[in-house]
Amino acid sequence: MQQFPTGAAGGCEKRVDRRWLLKGALGVSLLSLAVASPASGHAAAKPLPILKPKRLAVGDTVGLVAPGSNVTEDEDIRFAVDLIESLGFRVREGDNLYRRHYYLAGRAGERAADLNKMFKDPSIDAVFCIRGGNGSAQTLPDLDYAAIRSNPKILLGYSDITSLLNGIHHKTGLVTFHGPVFRDNFTRYTLGEFQKILMELRAGAVVGAPPVFDSGRGRVERSNRLTTINPGRAEGRLIGGNLSLLGSLVGTPYFPDMEGAILFIEDVSEPVYRIDRMLTHLRLAGVFSKISALAIGKFTSIKPFDENSPGLEELFRSYFSGGHIPVLRGLMIGHVDDQTVIPVGIRSRLDADAKTLTLLESPVT
Repeated sequence: MQQFPTGAAGGCEKRVDRRWLLKGALGVSLLSLAVASPASGHAAAKPLPILKPKRLAVGDTVGLVAPGSNVTEDEDIRFAVDLIESLGFRVREGDNLYRRHYYLAGRAGERAADLNKMFKDPSIDAVFCIRGGNGSAQTLPDLDYAAIRSNPKILLGYSDITSLLNGIHHKTGLVTFHGPVFRDNFTRYTLGEFQKILMELRAGAVVGAPPVFDSGRGRVERSNRLTTINPGRAEGRLIGGNLSLLGSLVGTPYFPDMEGAILFIEDVSEPVYRIDRMLTHLRLAGVFSKISALAIGKFTSIKPFDENSPGLEELFRSYFSGGHIPVLRGLMIGHVDDQTVIPVGIRSRLDADAKTLTLLESPVT
């Protein structure tokens, strides 16, 4: 019979069963592991060696998947296929691409199965996401990370796909790509950034700079202005994406190592007070004390909480002005028609004084 230790005040001799000691020791051991695990948020695993995918070439085959939400109509899928083919690629549709389950593109296991199959299939050269939406993070426990690392390929998407871009990079070292999905036609700018990052072997590429504006008397750029929030220059690995999705990974095994990173963020349809809350979350999690620089993309369709709500510039300055890291705002990252492609995991330089974000190496081989 199992005996637990009793106090002297009870008048009973202290007896400790050996099984109880073993269980107690095991419990302490497991608790120690939990505290040190990435899931606890107290200690993140060191980043794996960088693994670069092969660059895209005309004639390559692209796997089209919906890891989160699906598009509304099947015709939207056919449009995406036509759009990808217009870029010179062949398209292989995911087995579950047309599924819908509530607001998601099928169940989590089905969506993960499509991703796993695309990476394992040697005839597939890259994996594109048809949209973001919601739910991509649900697939993270079911992904075959060993297979992904053994079959490195371009993974492209943004918004909700932020969970996959960072989770896969953290678990495998694979460079992933924050860039356009295939719901709308590419602008000339978006096409140029797509080709520059995914189809060319180029180091020293400047990414996220505003498109050329035809200025003149009484006419200057208004929508795409770059603002130095905090001066300086720093180098580091690019990590980031959608602010709300990135924050939701904190404390999980899929949150990337931020030590020395250049963090990039963007978001859409969030009131200022929620952006404030998300920035506070990252600050309390120690993220801003680890990164080397911050690249702020586009925050679109943002509404103030009330008439006393600060503007975004005031909010960002309240967090970062006078701080230890350079911060640049306004890069073409996020929910905008003119959209750049940002390689997650590639070493880069942010110069907040010159207002440039430069890749220090090619993101593809």
